[in-house]
Amino acid sequence: MKKNTNLRALAAQTIEKVVEQGQSLSNVLPAAQKRLADKDSSLLQELCYGVLRTLPQLEWIISQLMERPMTGKQRSIHFLIMVGLYQLMFTRIPAHAALAETVEGAVALKRPQLKGLINGVLRQFQRKQEELMQAMNEGDQRHLHPKWLLERLKRAWPEQWQHIVDANNQRPPMWLRVNRQHHTRDAWMELLEAEGKNAEPHPVHPDALRLEVPCAVTQLPGFDQGWVTVQDASAQGCVALLSPQDNELILDLCAAPGGKTTHILEAAPKARVMAVDIDAQRLSRISENLQRLNMSAEVKLGDGTTPEKWCGDTQFDRILLDAPCSATGVIRRHPDIKWLRRDRDIAELAALQQQILEAIWPHLKPGGTLLYATCSILPEENHLQIAAFLQRHGDANLQETGNAVKPGLQVFPDPEGGDGFYYAKLVKK
Repeated sequence: MKKNTNLRALAAQTIEKVVEQGQSLSNVLPAAQKRLADKDSSLLQELCYGVLRTLPQLEWIISQLMERPMTGKQRSIHFLIMVGLYQLMFTRIPAHAALAETVEGAVALKRPQLKGLINGVLRQFQRKQEELMQAMNEGDQRHLHPKWLLERLKRAWPEQWQHIVDANNQRPPMWLRVNRQHHTRDAWMELLEAEGKNAEPHPVHPDALRLEVPCAVTQLPGFDQGWVTVQDASAQGCVALLSPQDNELILDLCAAPGGKTTHILEAAPKARVMAVDIDAQRLSRISENLQRLNMSAEVKLGDGTTPEKWCGDTQFDRILLDAPCSATGVIRRHPDIKWLRRDRDIAELAALQQQILEAIWPHLKPGGTLLYATCSILPEENHLQIAAFLQRHGDANLQETGNAVKPGLQVFPDPEGGDGFYYAKLVKK
């Protein structure tokens, strides 16, 4: 740990890497947290996630308080001011402490001459806070989404877009999956209640429950022994639809970090599972998850567009394809998605999904099941993708989910429920 690391300056630098350099928050945040004491890392996470969640509002307020934005080498100060505003607007940190620590951040960013400017902007906000907040809540920035994404949502879901946007702007609930090889859900909930914690069971998914108050995994009974896993309820829906059976050969494609791989083995412990992902770094997470749960699967590095390179001519009984997507259904968990994605990405992702679907379909046995899933809420990646696939493949039969015009099941993010998710269950004739 570095001594005297200014937490606000570190938050500003982390946010700048996301917004200006296009880096993923889940990649840059852990490195920043290592520079702090454990007790401070959760505050750093709160500030980074919070600023990225409310970015358009913070940008708008700065535009009202400053004649021109900070640019060039002073850009980090722009993000430091955002960190200060977020604390004043959305946290319980005493205003005097938020101000003092944020202003001091200028020294850590090697811009001590700008301390007066930062102090002036934040104090001006305090004086005008009420009128600024009222005006802010009347403009487009209240939706907290980029314009291109708002337009796509309004076009695709004219009746639901407002609900989707509101859910995206909430803090995500903490969903857990009880390992049925160790406990029933009800039995594990009793262990949880004995620890003074409460949870709500999911009405549909049999292993899922939502914690009333999120907590560290170390506080969950039997986490280290594999009794329970953190996994969103919608992601858990994949295994119910896939319906894996013992002694089957099952492929989990685009499998990292391994939540669905381990869920398959909880449902069918004698299944032979191959877990494949293109990202070597994330592949190690699959092995870690398997180890914690004391399970085994064949873990392979591989590209979904060229399956013959990693499985030859093998055919599988079941295939779970959790396709690479825009991740527009999990924005509440990853608010940086709003600022990292571009409108043009959607067509590129849809083309990649089609490529993987076409490549993997011959590796499904006749009578076998392929479950196509994404954590997207955009039709191009979901029902339009599958409708086109069904037209091209007479040997593909849609099961359980939707119809030929709008195939599959689209789930929207919900404050009390799961993330945004899409599933289509296909059986080869």
